Formats: sequence, structure tokens, C-alpha cells
Amino acid sequence: MTSTTATAPAHAKRGGRADPGTGLAMSHRQIMEALSGLLLGMFVAILSSTIVSNALPEVIAEIGGGQSAYTWVVTASLLATTATTPLWGKLADLVSKKVLVQVALVIFVLSSAAAGLAQSPEWLITCRVFQGIGGGGLSALVQIVMATMIAPRERGRYSGYIGATFAVATVGGPLLGGVITDTDWLGWRWTFYVGVPFAVIAIIMLQKTLHLPVVKRDNVKIDWGGAFLSTAAVCLLLLWVTFAGDKYEWSSWQTYAMVGGAVVLVALFVLVESKAAMPIIPMRLFRNPTIALSSAASLFVGVAMFAGTIFFSQYFQLARDQTPTMAGVMTIPMIAGLFVSSTVSGQIITRTGRWKGWLVSGGLLMTAGLGLLGTIRYDTEYWHVAAFMACMGLGVGMMMQNLVLCTQNQVAPSDLGSASSVISFFRSLGGAIGVSALGAVMANRISGYVTDGLAELGPEGARLAQGAGSSGDIPDMDAVPEPLRGILESAYGHGIADIFLIAACAAFVAFLLVSFIKEVPLQTKGAMEQSAAEAGPAVMEPEEAYAPELVAVGAEPTARRAAPAADVLPAGDGGPGGLPDGVSVRGLVRGAEGAPLPQAAITLISLGGSQLGLAIARSDGAYAVDAPGAGTYVLIASADGFQPQASTIVVGSAPLTHDVLLSGTSGLRGVVRGADQQPVAGALVLVTDVRGDLQASVATAEDGTFALEELVPGPVTVAVNAAGFRPRALPVEVGATGVTRVDVELAAGARVTGVVRAPHGPLADARVTLVDAAGNVAGTATTGPDGAYAFADLDGGEYTVIATGYPPAATALSLAGAGVDGHDVSLAHPAE
Repeated sequence: MTSTTATAPAHAKRGGRADPGTGLAMSHRQIMEALSGLLLGMFVAILSSTIVSNALPEVIAEIGGGQSAYTWVVTASLLATTATTPLWGKLADLVSKKVLVQVALVIFVLSSAAAGLAQSPEWLITCRVFQGIGGGGLSALVQIVMATMIAPRERGRYSGYIGATFAVATVGGPLLGGVITDTDWLGWRWTFYVGVPFAVIAIIMLQKTLHLPVVKRDNVKIDWGGAFLSTAAVCLLLLWVTFAGDKYEWSSWQTYAMVGGAVVLVALFVLVESKAAMPIIPMRLFRNPTIALSSAASLFVGVAMFAGTIFFSQYFQLARDQTPTMAGVMTIPMIAGLFVSSTVSGQIITRTGRWKGWLVSGGLLMTAGLGLLGTIRYDTEYWHVAAFMACMGLGVGMMMQNLVLCTQNQVAPSDLGSASSVISFFRSLGGAIGVSALGAVMANRISGYVTDGLAELGPEGARLAQGAGSSGDIPDMDAVPEPLRGILESAYGHGIADIFLIAACAAFVAFLLVSFIKEVPLQTKGAMEQSAAEAGPAVMEPEEAYAPELVAVGAEPTARRAAPAADVLPAGDGGPGGLPDGVSVRGLVRGAEGAPLPQAAITLISLGGSQLGLAIARSDGAYAVDAPGAGTYVLIASADGFQPQASTIVVGSAPLTHDVLLSGTSGLRGVVRGADQQPVAGALVLVTDVRGDLQASVATAEDGTFALEELVPGPVTVAVNAAGFRPRALPVEVGATGVTRVDVELAAGARVTGVVRAPHGPLADARVTLVDAAGNVAGTATTGPDGAYAFADLDGGEYTVIATGYPPAATALSLAGAGVDGHDVSLAHPAE
């Protein structure tokens, strides 16, 4: 049985996005506060992978490893992310998402600290596995939490923040990693340590800012069988593509055994998932063509994206002889393209609701960018490489977030975690396979190009060829003699370009797949709003007008009031007192003073949420309602002007007597006036409880009066805001009965407006500072393109306006009443 929270009363509704605390809409500020710690955690996860990329050639060379170790340091993290992403997603559907994010960060912190102590490739690879486990949780949970709070139609706007975080971490990571690696007193180990304090801060911020409802489910079962089989299948495939062509031939008994074993494991996984009560990946999701095509496209996007980015550090350091720091700088065009496309596409999708065109365009740009990168060599002009990288980045930015968006748009809230993790799973799987397989291909290609280059040198090349390119070790270019160095740079440039060309083929397949996805309009409600909307009808059918909204709290439910629509008595033959014969539940409904409550609505529902009976209390407060048989039910009573009540009852073979006592609701009334005692019309009056949750809101009438009914007794905060006045908040104790009165007096808020001008006209981006008579800064502003500035909610008195942009200028003014408009400031150089 699940405990869910239904929608709150209509007067507490707000437009926008879902509030984690109430299932209602959240303001932009609330969402940004909730996302702050989440985005910082995501930043840490991305930073950990990108900061190491430029350091890896030196890391592997110092701890003793070759191209295979280089590839596995990257692949191990991707493998762990791939294998654990579905498990994280399923757990998010069952337990607290906030706790899961914090657990993922703790795993990440500990593994990062251990990776910095690595003394061998095996040690480092093991630590990277645990980093991948934590990273898998973060990559899946960020998308899930966003989808929980924000409607698909609005999500594009916030996907831009994810894109910005991704871009900053991806750009800053290689730069920071390069600087750390090139700094003698730090060294490459600090590339692992530097993310630890950020992760600790993220854990603390999440505790304070992320507040999500926990949907508790009894008899929760984790599909460990499915998790094991999926992990085993992925590992076996990766082992095959990593060693095929190196340790053994592509066509060999090892290939047949590994591929056959992977196929068997996949078949067993599908069988287990189809029978599991709570599968890791529900197979029914793939009946939806959009989810099936998006998952397949994500696989190939992962191949193209990871394979196209992981090898850039080797290209710039080994083929172009750049330092790790410069290698990071040179990848900025790709990240800039990703940042621009993800942000712009998200904003436009929010405004228009159209998303497929961005997916198709992204597929084309990614294919074109990687195809062009397949033509580069070690001596290609950098501006050519930069343009190709920017094209690829534009395509990745358009596809990465929008594939998740179109999938989340078509699943129920209960499947949100699983569906989101499916996309992340296939993207990570594609990346792991791509990096592993293409890393092996690249090693063979480079070895072949080195051998061919040495052969062209004749006898000198034959001497140098002894052992060159055969060990698979990543060379230290500074220690390589000049004839061999040029050959190695050419080999790395050509070999990595071949990898880009193969990745372009994968990007083209992704483009073909997304072109077949059917565009479906984006929903306008987030997962919490959908869940809240679904909770009401489950209780209220089929007589919605009579049924209260149910909120289950542990084993003893409470309910919100819904007034009956008519005076209706249940049908029956008539018995004593005019009540029907043979009823199972009867009693009296009374108010707080013991007086009978006529017209009270009594609703009997099953534990599954189905309405079984409805009765309206007579003039003496008596009611009677039929139960279908012996069992446990929920009885809900509501009456106009009283707090509704829900209670669990157990009905046996004999009729049950159950009396109901309802407590009255309270009201709040008052007048809003200005300092001159004149009423303020149109002022917004807000009432929040002790937790800060909005209880009710109303605008004042022409005479400044307001009235709020059906408030819960107790301490509240009343806030009033009106144009031209300073906002005010005051504590109020709402009485247990009757109407509480409160009058509010608002102080006038003076304003200052004007334009900063230069000799050529209005001056944009000028800094304007307002200082009061005591020398305190009362406000700062930056002018827009029209040179305008404004300050509001000011006390009367003497002020100084200071404008900078040219040599600063200061002017004095005196504020009284509504303030001053048109206080323009002219700036100019002394010679002008």
C-alpha cells in the first residue's frame, strides 16, 4: 500500500511547477534553490571525469601502463555508471531521491580520495569503478529530480542550467587538470582530490535546499537478479570489444564464447525482468515507440559523444605536442557549442513546445562535425579543428537533454525513475562500448601507422622499429628522438582521426533513429502535480462533487473538506428515524459544541480508493451508509465551515455505530490601509503556516478589505504587498473558532527612476549606486540598453545617486511621498 499526498485546496494553487512539499506549483526561486545543491553535485561528477582527461597520459606513464590501461581507466568508470544507472533509477521510484543523491556523492568522495593515492593501474581502475557507481547515481538522479519538480513544457528552460553546468565543468575540468598536472608542487594526484570539497559542500546544500515528498511503499523488492544479469552482460561485452584484435582475433573461440555468453545473459535478463514484481527496467516501457527509439538513439549518441571527446586530450598532447593545460584550452570550441545549443534549444522548446526539430538538427550537426574531424591530421590548421569541434558540440547539446525530455514526457510518474535511467543506461553503455572498442581499434591503427612510417626511413627506420609501437605504451614525447617523434605525432593524428570517422557513423545511425520519433506535445504538469491529480480521482470517483480530497498519514488518514452538492439521503425502505434498514455503519455527526451537524457529507471508501457509499446527515445529525460486507474501510466526514475528518473503521457481521465529531474552521478578515489611513485596493494578502507553506491568498477589495475562510487555527504569518508601498509581514494567531481580525498599515515606498546619458546618448551597463544620508548603500543597479535605472521601496529622506561608467558623477536628491521620476545623470570624459 502506498501513502500519497493529494492536491491541496484550490485557494493554495500557484501557477508554474510542482512544489515538493504540497504537490503544487513551485516558483522559479524555489526550483533554483532546490536545484542548487543538485547542480553542484552534477558539477562535481562531470569535473571528476574531465579534470583527469588531460592528466591521463602523464598518470599512466608514471604508474606504469599502456594504451589498454589508458582506455580502461576511462572505461571502468563508464562501465560502473552503465551497470548501476538502472538500479539507481529504480531505487528513485521506491525510496527517498534526496538520500540517494547524498549516498551517490558519499561514494564519489571516498573513491576520489582513494584514486588520488593510486600506485598502480589496477588500483586506479578499481577506484574509477566506484567513482562510476557514484557518477551513475548522479547522472540518473539529476534528471529524475528535475522531472519530479518541473513539467516537461517548462523543463527545457532548466535543462539549459544543466547544459551550462555541463559546459563549465567540461571546460574548467581540463583546464584545471592541466594546470594542476603542470604545477610541480601539486601533481596529477590533486586532480582527484580537488573535487572532494565540492562534493562535501554539495551534500550539505542538498540537505538544506532539496525537499521532495517521500512516497513510501510496503513490500519493496529490489530486482537483484536483473541487476546482476545486466551488469554481467555489459561486462562481458566490454571485455570482448576491449581485447578483440589485440589479445585474440576478432574471429576466434574467445569471441564466440563471450558474444554467445552475453546473448544468453541478455535473454535471461529479459526473462527475469518480464516476471519481476518491481523490475529494474520494465520491459513494457519499450512498447512505446518513442522510448524504444530514444533508447536506441542514446546508445549511438553515447558511442559518438564519448568516443569523440575522450580522445581529444591524446590528440592535442601526443599529435600536436601541447601541454595538458593547452589541451584543455583547445577543446573550448566544442564545449562552447554544447553550451549554446543546450541553453538556446531549451529556452525555445519551453516557449514553443516543439522538440523534434532540435533532435534531428542535432543528429545532423553531430554527424557532420565528427565526419569533418575524421579528416584531420597532426598538422591540420587549428581553426579548422576548432570549427569541426564546435559543430560536433552543437549537435551533442541538442540531442543529449532532449532525448531524456521526450522520454520523460510519455511515462507515468511511477515509471519516471526507470524511464530516465533507461536513457542514461543506453547512453553510458554506448559510451563504454565506444571508448573500449575504439580505444582498441586506435591502438592497432597507431601501431600500424608507426610501423609504416618507420619503414619509410629505410635501415634507420628498421633499427628504430625494433619494439616501436608494439608495446602499446603511451610514449613520453619529450624523450623521443626527432625522427621517431615526427612519425609518432603523425600516427596519433591519423589514428585518432580514424576514430572520429567511426564515431560519425554511429552519430548518423542516431540521426536516422530520431527522425522516426513521433513528436508528442509536452505535458504542462510535473510528476508531483500528476501524482497529486491522480490521487484525487482515485478517492472521488464516481461522485466527485461529494468526496473530500484524501491525504493518507500513516494508518490514520485525514482529509480536506469538499462541500456536498445537494441534500440527498441514501435510498432504503425506511426504518426507525427514517433511516434505511440493514445498514452496516450508522451514527451521529456533531460539531465542537456537541450540536448536530445537518447536511454533513459521509463518504465510505475502500482501502484501494474506490467509493462505496455516500450519505447526507439528517437535521438531527444522524447518518447511515451501507458497507458491502465485513472488512476495513475509510470513513470521511465533511461539513461546510468545519475541518473534514477521515478515520479507519472495521466492519463485522453486525451493524457498526460510529459517531463523528468535527471541529470548526476559522476565518481571517481585515483592512489594508496606507500611512494616510486611506484603503489600499488590489493589495495581495498571503497567509503562510509555521513551515512557510502557503495556506491562502486574496486581493483586497476597493475599500481595502479582505476575507479568508476555512483557515486552520494556530500561528500564521500574514504578508501584504501592494504597488507603491513597502511590503509588510506580521505574525497572527488564528483563533480556534470564529473570525480573527487583523488590520495592516503599509508604509509608502518611494522610488527613484532616471536615465544615465553619455555624449553619444543613453549609456548601457553603467553602474548606479544609491547612498542614504548615513552613508549606507541603499541599492545598486546596472542600466540596460536604454540607459534606464530604477530603485523602489525606499524610505523618505536625503540620498546621493552615484553613476559610473565614464568618470563617476554624484548628484543629491530628496525623497518624499511617491519619490522622484526622471532623475537623469550625465556622464562624460573631462575633455568632452
